[in-house]
Amino acid sequence: MQRLTPQGQAIVDDLARRHGFSADAVTHMLFAVRNGNGGMAQFSHPEFGGSGQWMRGGMLMLSDMFNHSLKGRVDALCHEIADILANQPGLLQTSGSFQSQSQGGGGQQQAGGTPQGISSLFVSDPADRWWPSELGVPNATGAQNDVSYAYFADSRRLAVRAGGNVRIYDTGDHRIGGFSQQQGMGGSFTFTSQHGSVDLASLPLVSHEDRSSRESSPAKPSTSEPRAVTTKPSAGAAESDVFNAIERLGGLKEKGLLTDEEFAAKKAELLKRL
Repeated sequence: MQRLTPQGQAIVDDLARRHGFSADAVTHMLFAVRNGNGGMAQFSHPEFGGSGQWMRGGMLMLSDMFNHSLKGRVDALCHEIADILANQPGLLQTSGSFQSQSQGGGGQQQAGGTPQGISSLFVSDPADRWWPSELGVPNATGAQNDVSYAYFADSRRLAVRAGGNVRIYDTGDHRIGGFSQQQGMGGSFTFTSQHGSVDLASLPLVSHEDRSSRESSPAKPSTSEPRAVTTKPSAGAAESDVFNAIERLGGLKEKGLLTDEEFAAKKAELLKRL
């Protein structure tokens, strides 16, 4: 769990004192409301009667359903937390942020956010900034299952992280407003723009960096920058470039970024260049 700053802990202690809950319970609810984008919370804590759900606008469900006094206290706590989060820079989403939908999930889930500013409540985690620093601050970020993504509208780039692989795509004239992942074998990733639903694999791959080996082994001094690998070899590319491109396409298929049909078509296209 992300840690609180001293100011964040002071706010939690004040909320705990005024609402009659422990600091642990208030911290639990703080993260639950934040994860619900300030408009809802799914929580499970003994001081709240076990598991429950809160939604701004009047809906509150507790396991101890007939404890109206507890309901009033929990509702008041959630509303105050939501108001506090709303005043923190970049913590809550605005319209136009990413949406995601998982197959069989029963509806859409919020999966992204506005550019993340520096919040005075939470200690910044460098791991949250996994995209190349030269891309700057994303217009929206999100995550679904083991895939994270960040969209940079001004530079027309979409960064996608799956496992230890970070891939940067050229979004062209697309104005991305949503992202979804189809589950199962050969599942694909799509995004929505003004052109409708588009397969992620149709975007040109600008660069690909494998960070898994670096993260699992001690860092070694290096004088060279990570090498960007282009996916489209030139007309006079050597055979090794073509085979390397096919190998990378195989990696995309294994990660679910390409369907079997798309992989076969792109492989055939590359083989024609030999």
